Amino acid sequence: MKNKTVIFYITNNGLTLAQRLTDLYPEARVLRFKSEAVPELWKACRNLIFIMATGIVVRTIAPLITDKKIDPAVVVLDEKGKFVVSLLSGHLGGANDKAREIAHFLKAEAVITTASDVNNKTSIDLWAKENNLVIEDWDLLPQNSTRLLNNVAVRVYQEAEIKLPDDFLKVGDPGFADVIITNKIIPPHPPLLKGGGGDYCGCHVKGQLYLRPKNLVIGIGCNRGTSEDEIEKAVKNKLKENNLSFLSSHSIATVDKKGDETGLISFARKYNLEIDTFTPDELNSVNGIQKSEAAFKATGAIGVAEPAALLSSGADNLLVPKQKIGNVTVAVAMKGGNESIITSNKLKATNNNSADSSLPQGKIYIMGTGPGSTEYITPYARNAIRKSDVVVGYDTYLTLIKELIKGKEVISTGMTKEIDRCKKAVELALSGKTVSVISGGDPGIYAMAGLVFEILKDCNALCVMRNALKDKNSSPITDYASRIYIEVIPGISALNACAARLGAPLMHDFAVISLSDRLTPWELIEKRLEAASMSDFIIVLYNPKSMGRQEHINKARDIILKFRDPETPVGIVKAAMRDNEKIVITDLKDMLNHDIDMQTTVIIGNSQTFAWNNWMITPRGYGNKFKI
Repeated sequence: MKNKTVIFYITNNGLTLAQRLTDLYPEARVLRFKSEAVPELWKACRNLIFIMATGIVVRTIAPLITDKKIDPAVVVLDEKGKFVVSLLSGHLGGANDKAREIAHFLKAEAVITTASDVNNKTSIDLWAKENNLVIEDWDLLPQNSTRLLNNVAVRVYQEAEIKLPDDFLKVGDPGFADVIITNKIIPPHPPLLKGGGGDYCGCHVKGQLYLRPKNLVIGIGCNRGTSEDEIEKAVKNKLKENNLSFLSSHSIATVDKKGDETGLISFARKYNLEIDTFTPDELNSVNGIQKSEAAFKATGAIGVAEPAALLSSGADNLLVPKQKIGNVTVAVAMKGGNESIITSNKLKATNNNSADSSLPQGKIYIMGTGPGSTEYITPYARNAIRKSDVVVGYDTYLTLIKELIKGKEVISTGMTKEIDRCKKAVELALSGKTVSVISGGDPGIYAMAGLVFEILKDCNALCVMRNALKDKNSSPITDYASRIYIEVIPGISALNACAARLGAPLMHDFAVISLSDRLTPWELIEKRLEAASMSDFIIVLYNPKSMGRQEHINKARDIILKFRDPETPVGIVKAAMRDNEKIVITDLKDMLNHDIDMQTTVIIGNSQTFAWNNWMITPRGYGNKFKI
């Protein structure tokens, strides 16, 4: 289901309220209500918000309701915005959270009717989803939820180390548990024999709910052209023979030469499993693998299924050694307590020992809020803020987005305190919290992304040093930082915003240079200015002038004038896209006659840049090649 939001209205008052909600959900579509339009959007959208009478909505959606696991969140508001009703898919669909979020934004009252929320109890299905646990039999969920409400707590047996809520009572015997968290298939509880009789244990719980952790890595080797069906049967049979649940499958691991195998890809897609591939050299680096002549001849690896499963899982040992079934070889390993991932800009590493695996995985979203106004923040960044427990940032930037961070724990510091901010963010994430680290502009351009990674790298080094100091026979202290999921979310940078305000000054090669010598020696900055000027780059100057650096912009201009015509166009943009925005197009000769400070970005054209009709334009070169 796509992550789309649609807001339906009927009256003009409803339209006004819908338009207000687009400040909260800028990606949302606003549509006048037509009952015939709802069925088409039912499967295409994640959230449906109706501003109208509840009865209209009930009659419209009743024929469309299918399954709580796939139905969209449905929220209903009165057109005055006094009440926000979570009508359908309160837990898994997120309607309860959506209703609370809207109510907080409108200063309205959220109407939540799910029993677990009303009684301040854990929602088993939502908790399972948050902890990446698969519910084996959904028909058993209602009776176990009722047990939780009626008995104050449910008894839980767990083999996967996950921190349990206060109303989950941990027990040591699966026979006494209401909920069982394991990747194993546990045989039915046996009878207790008394004096040759056959009395069954009266304590055995009926209707036990199994939650399956997705922690099994399936190592697979197969012959070229092996079908999806044969691979699926081999994997499922081997898991069943070893009393392991297929629902706990996390991913597939294999040699890189099998990464394009059609049957393997189809099997992975069918069950939404990632395929992790390794080169023969990587597979051959795993110790203790018995050489397979067939695998070595076909792939150059001494083995495939076993070393791939071990490498992908980070485990030391296999749960299921390799077993060949027809054209397929299967081995199974279990992922360790620590999991993070490096995929594009998402950090991932594996470590099979966790310092405290009972803690939930912390998250850090390092994001850019753009020029300042909330309308220029991407919907993806807004959503990350909503999902965060804590927001950390420079107080000036946080003031600009105060509407988005209402109700959040906020940690703000002043200028030059960025190290303290980032260390605090890492500390909070290590405790299991989700943290948004806020930067103005783009987080990867003179902002917080690099500093967060540097701090994490130092954390890793500290953990390695501690390990070295530990007694060799004791369990190792693990890399705490690898427990954190990290995502860098881009924003509109100052150079993007200022260039847009000026016209098209960056249509050719350009260099971006900060004039702040707080972290970079001025001598090095001078060399970069000279090199960029000599090479006819368009030059973008960040941090051009501050109270403590009055002369740097003057020195920079003097260096550039050695290589540029005094009439070279210069764009000066202060507070781009904010209320106090100021735009000036001048030239190198006169640029210092204008107001320049730390909120200003200066763009100096190259030899081809020209000013026209209050715009600053650098030709891309089309005129030299084509008739315009």
